[in-house]
Amino acid sequence: MKTPVSTESAPSAIGPYSQGIKNQGTLYISGQIGIIPGDTAIVHRNISEQIDQVFANIVAILSEADASLDDILKLNIYLTDLANFDLVNKKMEQLFKPPYPARATVEVSCLPKGAIVEIDAIAKCD
Repeated sequence: MKTPVSTESAPSAIGPYSQGIKNQGTLYISGQIGIIPGDTAIVHRNISEQIDQVFANIVAILSEADASLDDILKLNIYLTDLANFDLVNKKMEQLFKPPYPARATVEVSCLPKGAIVEIDAIAKCD
């Protein structure tokens, strides 16, 4: 049985999807962009600030499901410019400890609302 996970501490969905879905001990977090909760605009055009906001949104959804960054198993990261790959790695080293989550990083032509980074996650949860 899938159970939606929703929190006002993360941006509302901008389409027909849930912030997160729990099913059989796994939490699937929809792609997050750098939107501040309660707003509809991107936090800033600076990649570092967008990454920080994306992870803040992910943490809020994890928290609503009684999970944390340590519970993330897999991340999918979408960048509009792979030149930001090293910065993503540095941010992840600050946020995670080994063993790091599995991860895919791909360059895309554009993202919703003009974002330059989007991240979705799969985490274990109870």
